[in-house]
Formats: sequence, structure tokens, C-alpha cells
Amino acid sequence: MKKLKRSLRLVEMTQTLLQHPHSLISLTSFAERYQSAKSSISEDLAMIRDMFEESGLGDLQTYAGAAGGVKYIPKVPRSASLSFIKSICGQLEKQERILPGGFLYMSDLLGQPALLNELGKIFATAFANLEVDVVMTVETKGIPLAYATATYLNLPVVIVRRDNKVTEGSAVSINYVSGSSKRIQTMSLSRRALKEQSRVLIVDDYMRVGGTVRGMMDLLQEFRATVRGVGVFMESAEVADHLVDDYISLARVSGIETGRASVGLGNYFDKIG
Repeated sequence: MKKLKRSLRLVEMTQTLLQHPHSLISLTSFAERYQSAKSSISEDLAMIRDMFEESGLGDLQTYAGAAGGVKYIPKVPRSASLSFIKSICGQLEKQERILPGGFLYMSDLLGQPALLNELGKIFATAFANLEVDVVMTVETKGIPLAYATATYLNLPVVIVRRDNKVTEGSAVSINYVSGSSKRIQTMSLSRRALKEQSRVLIVDDYMRVGGTVRGMMDLLQEFRATVRGVGVFMESAEVADHLVDDYISLARVSGIETGRASVGLGNYFDKIG
């Protein structure tokens, strides 16, 4: 690459960092790419770090040594996430969203890429310091949210299926109790989808009692995997005892069965300083 003006170099370096979150990029690679001294690259990165902090885009962490470099950690400021989740809660409280059987319609919101990206970045903020190998979810509505989260954590996604498919190869299947209905259901995971002893972050769209999440946790025991964190977009506030103790929720809902849904903030804002 030919040598760029500093202004253009700053733009391209910023774009590279934003597109590769949680990836260690060496100063040498930047220096060789732009035909510039490492001291100049270091000055550029200091400017980008200040811009990230002032704009609320996240942190730019520096690692010393021959194998060192910089790593972009996406983070959403508390004030921004608070305002964003409150706006979503307001949309979800509309009476026309209540469906027969005590369900809340939210597929339209979870189908908006910009909204999903922001939710994924908020989850990535919550779990930024965990050592995780994969993001896991169960089909189907949790899949977009899991991918949005995995994008900002730079991790692969593993999808648990309701039933085994021939194209998945050999799989591990378990029975689990589905929420408050107490129905026995089945979930399965291809043996090729997850390495044994993996560290897993579970992400799902909704948790009532926690049967589905507990099922995934039980399934992971068959792979000798470790659950490092659980994040749900929304939880029910009307369940006293969830089957999962340690989790992060962005919103809480109550009153669906009475036809007057009340949607408030989840425990994210209590757990994240």
C-alpha cells in the first residue's frame, strides 16, 4: 500500500479497529501497511483511543511486548444504554402487543438490524471481560440477537436445535422441562458444533421460568463445557424462582396475562456499574 496522508491513515486505522473488535492487532502490521514508523503509529492510536472514549465507542487497550499491539473493546456507556433500553420498554408496553395465551409480540423489534446491533453491543459490554469461546442460543428467535452479540465479541455462534437434522451429523440430545408449562421437550446439538471443554456465553430473547436456558446448561455438560455467562433480552418479573440463578437481563415484563403489560429495566443496570 502506498503511503497515505495522516488524516486518511487515521480514518482507515479507525475502520480496521471497528471492524475487528476483540482482535489483537500488532503495531508492526500497521507500520508495514502504512509504511510508517511505529512511533507515528503509536501517536495515531493514542488519538483514536481518545476519540473512542469521548464518543462512547469503547476502549482501545494496549499490550506491550514483541507479540503485543492494540485491541478494540466495544462498550456502551451506561447513560446511552439506559436511554436506549427505556425507549424499547416504551414501545413494548403498547397494549396491541399482547397476544392470546399471555405472550408479548416483539419479533418486529428484534428484526431491526440497527436495534439488534445496539442490543448486541450492550451484551458485549456486559460480558467484555469474560474468557469465552462461543456464543450459544436455541432456535429460532434468539438467533439474531446471538449473532449481534457475537459480532462485537468476535466469537462464533453455536445454535441448539429443537430436533436433530441429518445435515448436522451425529448429535447429543436431551429432554428438558419447558418453563411454566412443565412440558417435556427435546433439544439437540451437533457433536461437530462445539469442542469439548469450551467456554460458553448463552444468549436468548426471553426467559420466563428459565427452562430453556437450564436445558442448554444441562446439554453443555455432555460436552464438558463451562457456562461463563447468560444474557437474556427480556425476563418475566412474575416468576419468583427462576431455574437459572446468575444471568443478565435488559428488560423485565409483568402484567401480560391481565392485558396491561408493564415493561421496565432488567438487572443489567444493577449489575453493571
